Amino acid sequence: MPDSSKTPGDPDDPQNPYNVTQASRIYFLPNLMTAGNLFCGFMAVINCIQARLAETAIDGEYLGGIPTDHYRVAVWFILGAAAFDMLDGRLARMGGRESLFGAEFDSLADIISFGIAPALLMFFFIISPTQGIMWFRNVGWFVGFVYLLCAAIRLARFNVITNPLLHRSSEYDSKDFMGLPVPAAAGTVAALVLFLIHLAEADKGLNRWALALPFLMLLIAFLMVSTVRYPSGKKVDLQTTAPMNSFILFLVVAGVVVVFKEIAILILMLGYIFFGIFRQLHRDRQARNAESKSV
Repeated sequence: MPDSSKTPGDPDDPQNPYNVTQASRIYFLPNLMTAGNLFCGFMAVINCIQARLAETAIDGEYLGGIPTDHYRVAVWFILGAAAFDMLDGRLARMGGRESLFGAEFDSLADIISFGIAPALLMFFFIISPTQGIMWFRNVGWFVGFVYLLCAAIRLARFNVITNPLLHRSSEYDSKDFMGLPVPAAAGTVAALVLFLIHLAEADKGLNRWALALPFLMLLIAFLMVSTVRYPSGKKVDLQTTAPMNSFILFLVVAGVVVVFKEIAILILMLGYIFFGIFRQLHRDRQARNAESKSV
């Protein structure tokens, strides 16, 4: 017999999230933020393509060089998409205006902004400073696809875990995400490209640093589909209080990020990634020690 506790319930019940009217409801402000996310992702893709066209144009302004303006704009659009993505979820939760339509719309926007756009950004940008390294031309498309595939799997898994029928799942109730969130993954790629652009403009050995990007992409791809836990920040809202020292420290860090954005954003993103890894290793070691003591 089917488990009645896991059925969608009465489809005519207006409070049931699987009711057709309720599931397809479009709440203006949250979905407007999602549309902003999608727009930023679309513009990031366009700027990646424009950068590549500028590099290969016979009479192009950037022939033989790196069109850093287009790549920089693509980076800021990806980071802007992350900001919109953060806002849409918070507005939906604060107003109690979550719907299945909003969740699906958000995931479709995310796969463009945080899947396709970073993959193209990585592939097109890395070709410019490493034109003499043919091995990347042969495998770079595969690195980008692996990243895109893992981002899609991460989004699909998140939708399943946070499905209203599975509200008792650990990720839904936890303050942590299971696996690296796709906005953080895309933000890390964008931050590294921004840093590489800064090096390129300063002419400080871009070739050596640029080769780290494909390997970072593979690490990020693995972390997205892993079970490593990352803090979500869902509990931080307008009602959250903080000690004065923490508030001042936050303002100082924000000021440093604004002034030294090329380096500071990358440090923050890498710090978030490795914080999750080290915390997971620490928890696993504690669990093993507890098991050994109980035997």
